[in-house]
Amino acid sequence: MARIAVIGAGTGAMAAAARLAVAGHRVAVYERAETYGGAVRRFERDGFGFDTGPALLHLPAVFRDLFIKTGKEPLESCVALEQVDPASRHLFADGTDLSLPGASRAGVVRALDAALGAGAGERWGGLLGRARETWEATRRPLLEEPLPRDRTGLESDPYPIPSGRKLLGLRRTRPPGSLTELARRELRDPRLAALLESHALAYGFDPRTVPASAAVLPYLEHTFGSWYVRGGLRALAEALYERCRARGVEFTFGAEVTGVLVENGRAAGLELRDGGRVAAEAVISGVDARLLYDRLLPPGRAPRPPRHPPRPRPATAGSACCWRCAARARRERHTARCCTPPIRPPNGPVWTGTSAASATAPP
Repeated sequence: MARIAVIGAGTGAMAAAARLAVAGHRVAVYERAETYGGAVRRFERDGFGFDTGPALLHLPAVFRDLFIKTGKEPLESCVALEQVDPASRHLFADGTDLSLPGASRAGVVRALDAALGAGAGERWGGLLGRARETWEATRRPLLEEPLPRDRTGLESDPYPIPSGRKLLGLRRTRPPGSLTELARRELRDPRLAALLESHALAYGFDPRTVPASAAVLPYLEHTFGSWYVRGGLRALAEALYERCRARGVEFTFGAEVTGVLVENGRAAGLELRDGGRVAAEAVISGVDARLLYDRLLPPGRAPRPPRHPPRPRPATAGSACCWRCAARARRERHTARCCTPPIRPPNGPVWTGTSAASATAPP
């Protein structure tokens, strides 16, 4: 039985803590905020509660598996789930109004054809078909099994290259480098492209830099549906916190981690903002990997994750000097960033919402 320190009390960190505790380890969680949940927060006023983070759940099977394997009570005995249908509504700048059904790829195709014109559903369905290949290639190693020692194939984007597509008479052999490039290549309708990019933006990602394999996000939504947690998604975080407490996980709030102690090339504990030190035989990071490598690990003690900066963009009205920056970057062996425009889909929906309200009144 090892003593394990977990950095952060977000849902991912709490899920790891619960599984480790069930395996017989002594687990302690250190969170700099005064509460748990990470991005899954709640704002309360005048007797009403509002989710300030995600409002819907798109892959409840992950939490069902977690609750089954960390205790006798299944997920549905801890929180109430309701499937949302229609799953979302999108209003585009040209006045197009699009409502998409939940957990029905055929229904999504029909809705797209009706709102955006014949052929839109076929193009979207073809993209989701290739997204399914990405899902099947990554589902087991990333969600269902420990990472293998041989990670060949996991370092690159697994999105498959569409067959039979040609550009200027030449067959395309290079996979799309980003979700935005994928949308431009495959969808050919700015509204469809904005719909695809909106899935990345909803998670806080820049569609110009996330890999094309992020197309699995709409695939998951259309295949497994959108689910609303009665009482708001914060209720799921509360249930997960109580499951951790029931398994003996210790929580310390208001404890900001400033560094990871390393001895003989192995993690040996944590340094806290107040000057305290916590000894541990293993450390689990529930914070962003970039923060871990840039600020918490001692310099030179661990390999840095690879950086994938955005590619220089062609000159546009908002970035007229991009090609000059790209040339300078090649000369100076660094990547120019000064011309990257703000994150904004140019033809995106002016409003995107769901059919389930995230505001809940107390019982």
